[in-house]
Amino acid sequence: QADEFHHIVMQLFYLCKRVRIDIHTAVAFLTTRVTKPDKDDWNKLTRVVRYLRANKDLSLTLEANPNIVLQWWVDASFAVHPEMRSHTGAVLSLGKGGVYSMSTRQKINTKSSTEAELVGVDDAMSLIIWTKNFLEAQGYHASDNVVYQDNQSAMLLERNGRASSGKRTRHIDIRYFFVTDRINQKQMRVEYCPTEEMIADFFTKPLQGSLFRKFRTFLLNARPVNSFPTNDALDRTAKTQECVGTSSSSDDDVKIVSGSSTDRIVEDVASSTNEARHHHSDVVNWTLVARNNRKAKP
Repeated sequence: QADEFHHIVMQLFYLCKRVRIDIHTAVAFLTTRVTKPDKDDWNKLTRVVRYLRANKDLSLTLEANPNIVLQWWVDASFAVHPEMRSHTGAVLSLGKGGVYSMSTRQKINTKSSTEAELVGVDDAMSLIIWTKNFLEAQGYHASDNVVYQDNQSAMLLERNGRASSGKRTRHIDIRYFFVTDRINQKQMRVEYCPTEEMIADFFTKPLQGSLFRKFRTFLLNARPVNSFPTNDALDRTAKTQECVGTSSSSDDDVKIVSGSSTDRIVEDVASSTNEARHHHSDVVNWTLVARNNRKAKP
């Protein structure tokens, strides 16, 4: 059962890393349960598949600003895992749509939300610097490389290093002030973003309702939908999405962006999940019968 669960989660992981970053958070948490999944984990996996089947017409489209501004949103949820580790979320946008997203459990335990935010930025630093260097190596000059955060205490530590460190933060490993050196070298800068506008929050915890739809609209570069989308509404959304370098797109353009592989993977995952759930139920029933038989023996 663990192998089947692992197989399905990895299919979803493939999908979320390419065209459906709106399921990245759910998949990230499911990947922590692949060794010993229980009934609750199977229910969560089934819910993700149902969401995909109901929203399979949504597609990812990207647009870049002419002046090439790298915009990163980085956030962290403090001590949300069973072992009290925090969770890092980050996303990159060049204008419209999420180019790259990160949703991962932190490797160490932290003692405060400020420290968790600092560790979260360090988790994303390699990509923040590499992306800028990669674009410049291709002949595209990035006019700005900005990281948005909603924790001002963490921002002070990043800007000033040890100068802003007090008795509650002196224990933090010096390697997390790597970001301070990069700021001093003008390779990036950090700016404050209000919590209600922190897009990276989408990748640190489950969101619901209007906030989920608001962030999903930005990340997928989709047309805003006021209520939970029906199939007709999703069709209209897909037809009016903007593609890279154009102001409008046809049905064929949208299919090129998301690809028919999305439908194929969703159907494959759904089929695998249903088969696995039925087999899982058979195993549970057989185990209960065997246990009762053992108890009935004199």
